[in-house]
Amino acid sequence: MRSGRSPNAVRFVLVTKTVAPERVLEAIRAGANDLGENKVQEGRSKAQALCGEAVHWTMIGHLQSNKVKDALRFAEEVQSLDRLSLATALEKRLQYLGRGLDVLVQVNTSGEASKYGLRPEDVPAFLRELRAFDALRPKGFMTLATFTPDEVEVRRCFRLLRHIRDRAKAEAPQGGSLVDLSMGMSGDYAWAIEEGASIVRVGQAVFGPRPVPDSHYWPGAAGTA
Repeated sequence: MRSGRSPNAVRFVLVTKTVAPERVLEAIRAGANDLGENKVQEGRSKAQALCGEAVHWTMIGHLQSNKVKDALRFAEEVQSLDRLSLATALEKRLQYLGRGLDVLVQVNTSGEASKYGLRPEDVPAFLRELRAFDALRPKGFMTLATFTPDEVEVRRCFRLLRHIRDRAKAEAPQGGSLVDLSMGMSGDYAWAIEEGASIVRVGQAVFGPRPVPDSHYWPGAAGTA
């Protein structure tokens, strides 16, 4: 790789939103087993259709607190934890189920009002609050860069998330557990890997263009997974 990093250093999450289960199954048979979905209803129905396959489902889209029960029917990980009310809803359901959950804290590195995620300056306090949630296992951070072809701006977003991660590893109560950087999608994953991503979320580069605009999944057409 041109980044000089081992391919094994980057986890590839295949984004299956709007893709029919039959096509997803082809990808699974080709070796993809780490799948990501943006919407709870679509993810749940797709997971049911593919229930016989050995795959790992991740919730990568904005998660409403009232959808937690359904999300946890299929998702083994949530990469969009961005508020205490969601943490509370997840914790309550996880305690009922008797299980834990890997989570990534979503950070709004672009500063766009259309994007979900914590403000960078709010991350330290949020991590301190997460100490109260026993079932949640914070593993790092996720972001969507500014939706632009401007490489300088996109890399700025990625570098900011890396800086937040490095500071959290040194100062946050969770310390060394905060390793992951989920950043980079079909249009910018190469830059993300060069900036230190440990997870990339790619869909259109594999399945081709979607029949619906990104605004259907992210407010303000925020990103192309």
